[in-house]
Parts: sequence; structure tokens; C-alpha cells
Amino acid sequence: MQQVFAVEIQNFKKVSKLPNAWSNEDYHALMALMELDEGLEGMDATELREMCMMSLSDLEPAAAAKVVLTHQFSEELAEGKIDQLSYDLAGDRMWEEYSDCQLHHKLFSCYALLREAFNGIFAEPTGVIFSVKITADADALTVFDEPPHAAMVRLLAVGLSPDALMHRLYEDQLSGEIFEEATGILWQCEQVSATERSREFSLISSAFWFAALEGIDDFSGQTHKDAQPD
Repeated sequence: MQQVFAVEIQNFKKVSKLPNAWSNEDYHALMALMELDEGLEGMDATELREMCMMSLSDLEPAAAAKVVLTHQFSEELAEGKIDQLSYDLAGDRMWEEYSDCQLHHKLFSCYALLREAFNGIFAEPTGVIFSVKITADADALTVFDEPPHAAMVRLLAVGLSPDALMHRLYEDQLSGEIFEEATGILWQCEQVSATERSREFSLISSAFWFAALEGIDDFSGQTHKDAQPD
């Protein structure tokens, strides 16, 4: 008989930006792309961030979006694709809609930064941060050994309605052996504590996938990890 896992959802909250999404190095890189990186050496972190935000807001929205997207995706996307995306960003919700979900995490933070710089214009992204405590037999809990994302997404999907978008888009992956998209759906899946019969994880994702878990205290279900390559 397949193991049933008991899930407790704790500290669920919605957020419009993620902690530590942008570093001083990021702000320096953005300023360099705008050719405004001279004379920044003496600035503290707050001044640097304010200067970067002001410099972005001096640009047209699409031009500012191109700067941010170029910094984030120059290795993943061709220049022409970045150009196109920079014009689409203000009117769409690309952290939810972009075809490759592996880019959603960074797109979320692009929206958060640009929305703050322009005091609007760009859609407000909504993410979710919560923790889960999972209880089961010790042997069964090894399904959450690294990497835990696929097993975790499959288990969280049990707590969603059967007609949720997750089930409609990823029916085969949820029941199958490989779920490559899991790391694009669950942006953080960090184990924070463990006992013999339980593990607790800190999770970050988009409200697009898991907003419906708000108000759910617990549920139980089955899951499995991805098959190991030969």
C-alpha cells in the first residue's frame, strides 16, 4: 500500500515582492547597462537602490523593462526575444503567462522592481510564501530527499481542486515519472527542520498556482519523486 502523507499548512501569506530578490551587485549591473555606473563607489546600499530606481523611472517603461530583462535573461533569451518581451511586460502578466515556467521566478522579481520604479504601470505580481509540515513513516519521507520539488508539487496538488489549473496543465507530470517543470512552479523548497516522522519545508511560489491553499489547514495524500535516470 502506498504511503499517505499528512500535510499541515502554516504561516500562509501573499506577497508582492520576494525577500533578497535584488542585491547591490544587481543594482550596479543595472546602472552599468544604463551607462550610469560612474561615481557609485561611495554610495551605501540604500542610496544605490534609490539611484537605480530613479534612473529606471527616467526611461520609457519598455526601455526600463529591456534593461531589467537584459540583466536577468541575457543568458537564457536572445536579444530579439528580450526586445519583444520588454514591450509585452507592461500589458501582460508574464510571471504567470510566459510559456517557459522556469523563467517565472525571475520574471516575478522583474515586475516587482519595475512596478516600484514606475509607481504602477506594470501589473502587481502576487506570490505566496508558506511552510508545510509533512508527517509519515521515516522511510516514506525519503521521497523528499534532494531534490524535493517534484514530490512536493505532486503532494500540494492533492490539496487543490481537481479542476485547478495545475491538474489541467500538468496531469501527465503529476502522475508520471518526470516533472521537470516542478522547479519552475515551486521557486523555493527548503527543508527547515526534521524529526524521525516529520519534515518541515519553507516554500515560495506564485499565487497563480497555490493561492487556493490559503485557508486550508491540513490535508492528506500520496506523492512520489521523479524516476532516477539510468
